[in-house]
Amino acid sequence: MPNAFTPPWWAKSPHVQTILPVFTKVAKPVLERQRLELPDGDFIDLDWQATPKVGKPIVVIIHGLEGSAQSHYARRILQACKTQGLAAVVHHHRSCSGEANRLARSYHSGDTDDLQFSLSLLQQTYPQSPLLAVGYSLGGNVLTKYQGEYQDQSLLTRAVVVSAPLQLSACAKRLEHGFSKVYQSHLIKQLQHKVNQKLTDPDLASAMPLTPAQVTNLNTFYDFDDKVTAPLHGFLGVEDYYTRASGLTYVNRITKPTLILHALDDPFMTDEVIPHPSQISEHVEYELHAHGGHVGFIEGGAPWKPRYYLERRILDFLLANDASSAP
Repeated sequence: MPNAFTPPWWAKSPHVQTILPVFTKVAKPVLERQRLELPDGDFIDLDWQATPKVGKPIVVIIHGLEGSAQSHYARRILQACKTQGLAAVVHHHRSCSGEANRLARSYHSGDTDDLQFSLSLLQQTYPQSPLLAVGYSLGGNVLTKYQGEYQDQSLLTRAVVVSAPLQLSACAKRLEHGFSKVYQSHLIKQLQHKVNQKLTDPDLASAMPLTPAQVTNLNTFYDFDDKVTAPLHGFLGVEDYYTRASGLTYVNRITKPTLILHALDDPFMTDEVIPHPSQISEHVEYELHAHGGHVGFIEGGAPWKPRYYLERRILDFLLANDASSAP
C-alpha cells in the first residue's frame, strides 16, 4: 500500500470518522442542474459545477445511499475540483435530487444502467473530455460493478471507489448489530418515507408490493430489500438481489485503472467486503487502511476543522498518467 493514512489521536474511533464529517461545515457549492429524461419515462438529475473546457477531464461523482450533491463528501470533492479548475458533475440516483422520481421503482446498489446513460450523454456532448469518476458507499458499489461489467467498453478513463459495500448481504447483517444499528435506523427512515410518499399516489400504489402499515415494520435493510428493493427492480428476492448486485465478483474483471479504498474499522462493513488478492484485477489498486470509518478518512486538522485524506488521494489517482487523454 503505497499511500499511508494515519488518523489523528482524536479521530481514531470509527464512529468519529463516520459521524464528524456529517456535522462539519462545508461550503455549499454553486451548481447548475441538468435533467436527463430516461427511456422508461423516468428522470435523473445531474448537478454541474463549472462548464467543461474542451479536452479537459470531467469528474463524475456518484453519491451513496440517500445522498446527493449536498452530502459532505460530495461538497468536499466538488470544492477540491473547483480549486484545481476541474469541471465536476454529480450523478444523482433516482429520487435523490430533492424531487421524487415518477415511477414506483427507485434505485439500487447494482443499477449500472442509469450510470451508463449519464456517461453516454456526457461522452456524446463532450467527446474530447476524458471522463473520470468517484463513487462513494452504494455509489462505489455501482461504480465497481459498472467497471467490471463494461470492462474495455467502460466510458471512464479512471475511477475511484470509496467505502463500497462490495458484499451486500454481509453489510446488511453488520448493520443489525451494535452501534451500527443507529446508521441503519437513520437510513431506513428515509427510505420508508419515500415509499410511503409513493403509496399516497394511486397511480404508483398499485405497483407497490406492500401497504403503509407493512412499510413501518421494515426496520432492517434485509427486510426492506426483500419486500421493496428486490420486487420493484426485478429480483427474485433479497438473496438474488444481494448476489447479483454485489460488486465483489466484478473486481477481477475490471480493465480500466481503478482505485478501491476500504477501512478495516468501517462500521458498515465486515471483512467479507475485502477482496482476496486472487480477486483483484491487475488494473485495480486496492488500499485497505486500519482506520477511516465509513467515508471518513480524517487525517489531521482539529475536530472543528478536520483535514481529509480522501480528496487529495482521489484527485491524485484520477489525474495520474493518461487521465489527460480521452479513452
